[in-house]
Amino acid sequence: MKKNILLIGFMGVGKGSTARAFSKKYGVFNIDTDDIIESMENREIKRIFEKKGEKYFRKLEQKTADWIECCVDDTLISCGGGFYMVNNMKKLGHVVFLDASFEWIYNRLKNAKNSKKKLAKRPLFSDPDAAMELYEKRKEAYLALSNTVIDLEIRNLDEVLSDIAAAVGIDKK
Repeated sequence: MKKNILLIGFMGVGKGSTARAFSKKYGVFNIDTDDIIESMENREIKRIFEKKGEKYFRKLEQKTADWIECCVDDTLISCGGGFYMVNNMKKLGHVVFLDASFEWIYNRLKNAKNSKKKLAKRPLFSDPDAAMELYEKRKEAYLALSNTVIDLEIRNLDEVLSDIAAAVGIDKK
């Protein structure tokens, strides 16, 4: 199995910020699947959805997953909220589900310094009921795919980083 670490979880849970902090603390290279897709397409995810639709975007996610399977190892990968749907997820590395309640995620975004930007980047949160429905649908899939589950509501960032490192066998720093 690849030595990659994949962070999965609902949009806004903090996969990107966790990945950046982990990378800094442990010296592990990190990439973000949404950033790769935006780079491939030379446009933001929001624009990809607007111009080409979700089905096209999901094909880009699969293309990204195939590239990771082929060419990426020993890397921390922050995955978009729907990336779990790729057909080779378990082949990509150790899957860590960053878990939190919908309310916790929504409040995290709403109370952030740049909350307008964070919420605008995630248009689904403009309809909290639809976002909650999507959250409920995805949570079971996240749990089924994960090798490790970390409850963010009862852990601080340093504990989360240590838990990820312990799960994948990285020496603590």
